[in-house]
Amino acid sequence: MAVSAKFWREQEARYNLVGSHCKNCDAFYFPPREICPKCRRKGKMERYKFKGTGKILTYTIVHRPNSVGRSPYILAIIELDEGTRMLSEVVCKPEEVSEGMKVRAVFRKLGEEGEEGIIYYGTKFVPA
Repeated sequence: MAVSAKFWREQEARYNLVGSHCKNCDAFYFPPREICPKCRRKGKMERYKFKGTGKILTYTIVHRPNSVGRSPYILAIIELDEGTRMLSEVVCKPEEVSEGMKVRAVFRKLGEEGEEGIIYYGTKFVPA
């Protein structure tokens, strides 16, 4: 099943590292949430664009090709400076990665639909 270009363009969080922030308890979330899991309906959620900087909490090196055919590659749990955590690829050599390493978000190719399909992009991280 082909994915339309419009589908990818309309995912604001994918292209801008946008999540949500609860003004009631000051918690941050990625991907965005409509209701705060801590405050429930008492929470006051707002759209929030993350700075895109953080550190690696833990990582693994994957030796099977990813969606763009690269191997090995690094998957890490990133803790953004605002406190939320997310899973993302880190673009660097496996011998360069370490826990606690500072990283910053970049916009990179994630994959494509077939040989002649659309190319879709998203957030990955590089050493800061």
